[in-house]
This record gives sequence, C-alpha cells and structure tokens, in this order.
Amino acid sequence: MIRVVLVDDQALFRAGIRMLVDSQPDLEVVGEAADGQEAIAVVRATTPDVVLMDIRMPVLDGLAATGELLHDADPPRIVMLTTFDLDEAAARAIRQGASGFLLKAADPEFLLAAIRTVHSGSAVIAASATRDLFARFTEAAPRQVPPAYRELTEREREIFALAARGLSNAEIAAREFLSEATVKTHISRILTKLSLRDRVQLVVFAFEHGLA
Repeated sequence: MIRVVLVDDQALFRAGIRMLVDSQPDLEVVGEAADGQEAIAVVRATTPDVVLMDIRMPVLDGLAATGELLHDADPPRIVMLTTFDLDEAAARAIRQGASGFLLKAADPEFLLAAIRTVHSGSAVIAASATRDLFARFTEAAPRQVPPAYRELTEREREIFALAARGLSNAEIAAREFLSEATVKTHISRILTKLSLRDRVQLVVFAFEHGLA
C-alpha cells in the first residue's frame, strides 16, 4: 500500500481527494492537515510515502512546511498542489527537494498516476510544465558547469540530456536502442554521481546549469 497524507486548508477539497485515493486498492490516506504546521505533525506521526501539499495555506504555508519535512532523516515524497500552471512557489519547493507539482484541476486519473509515479521515483510529474517553469525561473541563473557533471561518461551525458527533456525510460530506450533496464541503470548512476534524489531534481539541475 502507498500511504498518503493530504494537506489543504479546504475541507471539501480534502474530502474529494480522500474518496478518490481510498477508492484505489494500492493507495491509502493515512492522515490529513489543514495548514503547514499541522502537516508537519501529521506527517511525522503517520510516516506516509507521499504527501499532497497545498502551497498557499494559513499559519504555515506549504513551501515552509515542505522545507521543514525534507530535512527529516527519511522524508516522504512531496507533491505540491497549486492553482497556477507556472507557479514560482512550486519551483522553489522543487529546488528544496519536492518531487513535483500538480494543478488542483488535474484529471483524477492523472493525480492517481502521479502519486504512483512519484512513489516509484521513476519520472517527472507534469514534465513539460516543469520544463517551461524552470526555463523561465532560472533564465538569470549562473551557467557554470559543475565538476560532478564532467565526471559523467559520454553515454551518461546523452541519457542525462534526454531525461532533462522529460523523456521516460521507455522513450529513451527506444530512441537510443537500449533496454529499459540499461537506461534505468544509467539514470541511477547519473543521480548518484550528481548527488540528486530523483528525476525532478535532474531537470532542475539541468536548467540551473544551462544543460537543458
């Protein structure tokens, strides 16, 4: 079972998401919170796998709560919920280590798929929107290539570039005439060499250093 915590100041929205999530045989809502401060307490008490975190809430907003939780020893995967398509607060949360963001108006099936995808750590959520967001958010960022990137092999750099564009393992495998298992191994080595947690952070890294 994938354990989920819902964090949003609108009780009706939480109730709807809870019904949707609990209707799935592999998903379970283990806690809810109405603000960031409450979210920290609930997450630490229930140890969920995935947290759906609203960005704008009273008392403590989702950005601050996310930053606090990601400093824990074994943090959950956190997906930011936002009303805005290109939300710079969501960008800051992802730079802190959140695993992606979703629009509150997302299709229910997409939201469920997103929870499973983030839990597996295998893909970027809303990849095209994430790329557009970071292309704008990091335009003025320094373009110095870090030493760790230079340690990647030529093949790893090719895989890195495709992953930074949001391609899935299957798409990279088809394009490069490799097996999905080989691509997965390359991605794992790339993340380790660059000290990145997942593919969302890979996209952030690529844009911040002018590699995308």
